[in-house]
Amino acid sequence: MSRATDTDLFGQQPPPYQPLAERMRPHRIEDYLGQQHLLGPQGPIHQLLTHKTLHSMIFWGPPGTGKTTLARLLAQATDAEFIQISAVMSGVKDIREVVERARHAQQRGKMTVLFVDEVHRFNKSQQDAFLPHVEAGTLIFIGATTENPSFELNRALLSRATVYRLNSFTADELLAVLQQALAHDEQLASVRTRFDNDALALLAQAAMGDARRALNTLESVALQLPADQTVTPALLADLLGEQIKGFDKGGDVFYEQISALHKSVRGSDPDAALYWFCRMLEGGADPLYIARRVVRMASEEVGNADPRALQLAMNAWDAQTRLGSPEGELAVAQAVVYIACAAKSNAVYSAFNAMRDTVKNTPDYTVPMHLRNAPTTLMKDMGMGQGYRYAHDEPDAFAAGENYFPPEMQETRHYYPVDRGLESKIAAKLAHLRRLNETATQKRYTPAHPGTAQDHQDD
Repeated sequence: MSRATDTDLFGQQPPPYQPLAERMRPHRIEDYLGQQHLLGPQGPIHQLLTHKTLHSMIFWGPPGTGKTTLARLLAQATDAEFIQISAVMSGVKDIREVVERARHAQQRGKMTVLFVDEVHRFNKSQQDAFLPHVEAGTLIFIGATTENPSFELNRALLSRATVYRLNSFTADELLAVLQQALAHDEQLASVRTRFDNDALALLAQAAMGDARRALNTLESVALQLPADQTVTPALLADLLGEQIKGFDKGGDVFYEQISALHKSVRGSDPDAALYWFCRMLEGGADPLYIARRVVRMASEEVGNADPRALQLAMNAWDAQTRLGSPEGELAVAQAVVYIACAAKSNAVYSAFNAMRDTVKNTPDYTVPMHLRNAPTTLMKDMGMGQGYRYAHDEPDAFAAGENYFPPEMQETRHYYPVDRGLESKIAAKLAHLRRLNETATQKRYTPAHPGTAQDHQDD
């Protein structure tokens, strides 16, 4: 007995169901949201489209950032055939069939764009199979990957394709995507579920930059509720449970946890810092986002009191990028604990901010003549570089009494090292140098090799 199928009044089967994320794929490049660093007026892909040309490329980015959609729209915008295969399901035989189709299209005067999803899943021989056809111009190759291409793709393939990094959507961009879906998707409108602005903002924040996740969650929530139900942040949290853990209507809890992590590190409490780090992970925070913030903490809270903190934070970020979760998270935890335990100094942070204010609030003084570079005879004849004292030719490699600021800004000082960690030694050295400056006479020191200072020019 055959299974019955639904038909409409005219005996036709309805189209198969598609998730909201699929239904909301833009059909024109103009409707594509996000990735303005690539598609904006100065973006490299915008320039390609202006000239109606394409080259082979790799799209590298997190899930849900529009890699497949962008590839499809590029083919459409250049009037090219679009063929999509998945590296998970396809092999060399499939590649040969695609190449044959591309040859037939080429004979008809049509360009072919071959899009390979999860291209990092192809082994070396499969990746090599593309090379002669890319070089011959038989097809334009576009690969998509969530993994770092430097580690996952053959060097030969990388040399023939430009890597473009796709960024996660911002919360504001995802909010616009969700609002667009509610306004224009007929199937969603038929459910008549309403979302208040706070609930939509929460949903956008909780999706962590993934448009597919945001849209499919929106549809899932709408289908669970009776018609005319209004979704509030509290109701959304009840429906999604762990998916929404750690976030609130405006993302305030998320940013409060970041603040708590930062303050725990600043307060030299490694256990509290680990607690908030784990809370953020459990709440769905992107470990790479936390790793970037930890780099900031190392520079802002530790600085030169222990320069190893910044290096360790950078290494942890690199480990998270290379290993992913959960392996990389241990390296980030190691950096969090080290920075929390390290000697603290915000001297560079304070000096940097103070000097930026100084620059904003003072005129644009010209560079003093003795500090200017003079690579040509004409520039030397104009006095540029004249009187410059080459520090390596001075006693202890220090030109005592010299001024490197514009003369209008003498005695400008913002960096005050603390008496902790390595900065205590930096403070002692700077105090010694300042004493030399104070006791230095106005008479210029004559170097052991006359003319040497004038010969040392910086580009």
